[in-house]
Amino acid sequence: MAIVNSEILTKLRTTIRGEFNDALQKLRPESFYNKVATTIPSGSGSNTYGFLGSFPKFRKWSGQRELGSVKEGAYTLQNEPYESTLEVLRTDIEDDNLGVYRVLTQSEAQAGIDFLNINTAALLSSGDKTLCHDGQNFFDAEHKVYAKADGTGATSNVSNIYGEGTGKAWFLLDLSKSLKPLLIQERTPFEIDNKIDPKDEHAFMYNKYLFGAYWRGAFGYGHWQQALMSKTDLTADNFAKAYAQMRNITRDGGDKMGIKPTHMIVPPDLQSEAESIIKVAITTGGAGNIHYNKVEIIVCDWL
Repeated sequence: MAIVNSEILTKLRTTIRGEFNDALQKLRPESFYNKVATTIPSGSGSNTYGFLGSFPKFRKWSGQRELGSVKEGAYTLQNEPYESTLEVLRTDIEDDNLGVYRVLTQSEAQAGIDFLNINTAALLSSGDKTLCHDGQNFFDAEHKVYAKADGTGATSNVSNIYGEGTGKAWFLLDLSKSLKPLLIQERTPFEIDNKIDPKDEHAFMYNKYLFGAYWRGAFGYGHWQQALMSKTDLTADNFAKAYAQMRNITRDGGDKMGIKPTHMIVPPDLQSEAESIIKVAITTGGAGNIHYNKVEIIVCDWL
């Protein structure tokens, strides 16, 4: 039986932190949130994203520079704290039964990644009833585009919703830009801390040591132009029309933005429909499928 002393507890702390961070690094690259959202570091209690309403554009330099202003806006994301706590029994330390805590710590890291996945998926599923930087819902039929490139003049309504269906939602995203359409604002990256002093009240009263994971940040939206929602039936015809709708989106002044959907996001219930459109090279009639591999499919378990 191991003697519970400062050396053993320090080793335990190092082991749990190491397992936690290693698991995060392994899980992060293939996670849903990492594929569809941009993580933006935050250095204060909140960030304001006034630049989201403006798109830089190069022009021939003739005379003085033409000044492009960042549109005023009040899209602010407030950082919030989140936690998850793990108890380690003193008797398990005494009995050298720490292998189980390695597994639990890895599960704690998985829970952290899932937390980011779940909240990122919620941005999509609730996007038709959650405001973004222009004061409209992220998925909305009345986004304003101005007649002049400087953001003045007459406005026209532009929609990033296709069709009027009421079924399971599916999404097209352009993930090729430097800023993805979904944002994770990170004030404090995942960390795991501990209370392992044998004199601590919790250790004294319950014979347990505490290890707590912590994350602080927020979730929000980038450019609405890079995302489209549809609740129509997922058919080849509807996919083609939704795809074309995104391709035709213009910036203020009427210039095409070069939006090109790169990914289709679907819930598990629509995986077969998505694959029949995108992954089948030859149609049932023997003709070539013009949509074959046109976009990448991401099946999101949290939709």
